[in-house]
Amino acid sequence: MQKKVYFRGTWLPWLLVAPQLIITGVFFMWPAVQAVMQSTQLPDPFGLSSQYVGMENFQFLLNDSSYLESFATTAVFSVSVTLMAMVPALFFAVLADSVIKGSGWYRTFLIWPYAVAPAIAGIVWLFMFNPSIGVASYYLKFLGVKWNHVLDGDQAMLLVVLAAAWKQVSYNFLFFLAGLQAIPKSLIEAATIDGASPWHRFRTITLPLLSPTTFFLLVVNIIYAFFDTFGVIHTITLGGPERDTSILVYKVFADGFVGQDLGSSAAQSVILMVLVGALTVVQFRYIEKKVHY
Repeated sequence: MQKKVYFRGTWLPWLLVAPQLIITGVFFMWPAVQAVMQSTQLPDPFGLSSQYVGMENFQFLLNDSSYLESFATTAVFSVSVTLMAMVPALFFAVLADSVIKGSGWYRTFLIWPYAVAPAIAGIVWLFMFNPSIGVASYYLKFLGVKWNHVLDGDQAMLLVVLAAAWKQVSYNFLFFLAGLQAIPKSLIEAATIDGASPWHRFRTITLPLLSPTTFFLLVVNIIYAFFDTFGVIHTITLGGPERDTSILVYKVFADGFVGQDLGSSAAQSVILMVLVGALTVVQFRYIEKKVHY
């Protein structure tokens, strides 16, 4: 006979979840509602009053060439960060999963970068690639590469992608390593006895069994690239040069806090929220079908 616990009243369950509901309401739901309300308003230059303008803020954004360019910049940045954060993490996880001497230290060193804040990671990479005193830029000169991300938009994009991906590799490494360790070793051993090569075993056994972990990390990394990389971009390039690294989330900050255009900034945040939500739905709708659970 299975025993179940019943609550005579409904107040205790609500009391237990009340702290989380309050935090969600104050820090998530209320700001989201405020953003939607402000996206339909136009504040005066002094911020003392607001005028209801309906969808004019959205119409202005969709006709703004600089805002439309930030979509392409965000697409290039997010795809590059996701690939450069996931592929090396999978490679390192495969190495760490192997029986090698000192694997414990190897795993520990790979986890450390995740403890670094995005802004600090940006400063570290900024100093390494500083055109005047950077160690990396100094050695690039010997290879004939003239490095100056302050003036070259492509180099600036490459630098922020490297910094953002480096920060996220450790996170992906942990999940890939856990996924690899959950794969039954008997399957790998059976394939080895059958004469399958290491690459064939990895392609036909390891990758399909890692698909749930890969799908989860794909969703997480895209969201990370859209939102959590603000600190990296702000400390390295400030969205420049010539807005070449100004992704959507940074443009929200630049127009709202720097330009003091709160109506346009709120409209951008609403569009960004809808865009990320749509991308997540598409991933769960189409990509999840290829996941083997």
